[in-house]
Amino acid sequence: MSESFAGVGVSAGRVIGPVRRMPDPIIAPADGAPLPAGVSIEEESARLAQATAAVAAGLKERSAAATGDAAAVLKATALMASDRTLLKSATKLVASGTNAESAIWEAAEAVAMQLTGLGGYMAERATDVLDVRSRIVAQLRGVPAPGIPDSDEPFVLCAVDLAPADTATLDPARVLALVTSDGGPQSHTAIIARSLGLPAIVAASGTTVLSDGDILFVDGIDGTVVRAPGAEEEALAQAYASRVALPEFSGSGALKDGYAVPLLANVGSGSDAQAAAAAGAQGVGLLRTEFCFLGRDTEPSHEEQVSAYKAVFDAFGGSKVVVRTLDAGADKPLPFLTDDSEPNPALGVRGYRTDGSVPGVLDRQLKAIAQAANGSDADVWTMAPMISTPAEAAAFAAMCKDAGLKTPGVMVEVPSAALLARQVCAEVDFASIGTNDLTQYTMAADRQLGALAALNDPWQPAVLHLIKATCDGGAAVESGPRPVGVCGEAAADPALAVVLVGLGVATLSMNRRALPAVAAILKTVDLPGAQRIAQLALNAASADDARNAVRNELPELDIFGL
Repeated sequence: MSESFAGVGVSAGRVIGPVRRMPDPIIAPADGAPLPAGVSIEEESARLAQATAAVAAGLKERSAAATGDAAAVLKATALMASDRTLLKSATKLVASGTNAESAIWEAAEAVAMQLTGLGGYMAERATDVLDVRSRIVAQLRGVPAPGIPDSDEPFVLCAVDLAPADTATLDPARVLALVTSDGGPQSHTAIIARSLGLPAIVAASGTTVLSDGDILFVDGIDGTVVRAPGAEEEALAQAYASRVALPEFSGSGALKDGYAVPLLANVGSGSDAQAAAAAGAQGVGLLRTEFCFLGRDTEPSHEEQVSAYKAVFDAFGGSKVVVRTLDAGADKPLPFLTDDSEPNPALGVRGYRTDGSVPGVLDRQLKAIAQAANGSDADVWTMAPMISTPAEAAAFAAMCKDAGLKTPGVMVEVPSAALLARQVCAEVDFASIGTNDLTQYTMAADRQLGALAALNDPWQPAVLHLIKATCDGGAAVESGPRPVGVCGEAAADPALAVVLVGLGVATLSMNRRALPAVAAILKTVDLPGAQRIAQLALNAASADDARNAVRNELPELDIFGL
């Protein structure tokens, strides 16, 4: 008999396959277990340091072989494994007579509890700490670290959630789909599943009862999981398997009537940019400059920054590259810039706000961007994250001018910036909407929290109304209209892309894998049609109603299996 579970679909696809659950976690060592007989404190401390270094090195090696979001996640996890505070705390416990396994377990537990107590993004980092702890203990014991299970046949991976390092190494050739009982639509798991084109559902709380060998139907479009699927599910999976192949992206985004909608890429490094250029992206709509700063105890030098930015610019000579200045804070703390004791870092000193608490870092970054831009043919635009007021927009524009940057802009992530879009946009040359943060702030729903996944949905009509307000505000600037783009995950949803264009969004930026799907669906509607469809979403009472109303107007979504 079939049994259904509801979650949040975060990556499209309909497949059937056997379940493989993530293996059991590493068993905790005994509390305060003593040093092994005949082993000195120095020897045990050295063994702990070697195991920690080996785990960090392994993660760094995997990050070097990965690209995009996977590389960033692995690099951040490797940094956690290299954390000197964690190792120092564990070494002190060894000095008191505790063996290495118990010492690192206890030290990591203390760090994780501190992060959990901070809530929000910092609580999400607690999972990373516990993942690193398990890997170090596995290294000390000489046993395999937690990881994706092996199987002779492709399978549906089921888990409570995945550690970042595991998510980053998912192999689409082995994993048919991904189902987690925790997590949210903007979690590591969701973002990387989308970048891999892997059908995925998160926040499916009831799926903890699933066992190895269960046959499962996964519908990443509507968030449904069915154990022991019947004929209806088999037909849906077969239709998906028989879907029409997406045409390759031509390198020019447009609607059916020829209305141009440039399709840009979100990138985080020079290698990302090269891959995006090869995929046909018309430019970069979001360069995440954190890749220069993460994993460091000190600010990167001017020369290091210039070299890193120029590698991206050179991949898109003659095209637009939108640079987001350092978005540190919240889930991306930096020891030289942010305060990890903030009670609610998602609402604290992050993004542009760090210039008030640690002045100089942003100014130096802008000068590095300017020098890299002057040595490249790219058309460089620069925007600041977490702008909340017209005064902040004006101050950032002045900083850009002083640094020699010609096209300043702002990220619209805070509802106040959307509501005052005309005044904010009047101070700069463009705006770009970060739908991930705009959604969580509008709905007061932590984007990493699975329990609030239904609220944390860019299809929420309230979010769509704020996007329209931003576009209308940009168009109403007295000195001339300001273009508004979208660089959040919403732009990668082909159905939502139609709505965004209908609301007045000028450009869409996404992970490179989404380019063909978004381009194909945009070509099925003209501008009046997109505006009519957008109005359906605005008039809806819920995210589900908005999504369903729009999908009913776009039959090509089913044809292409989207």
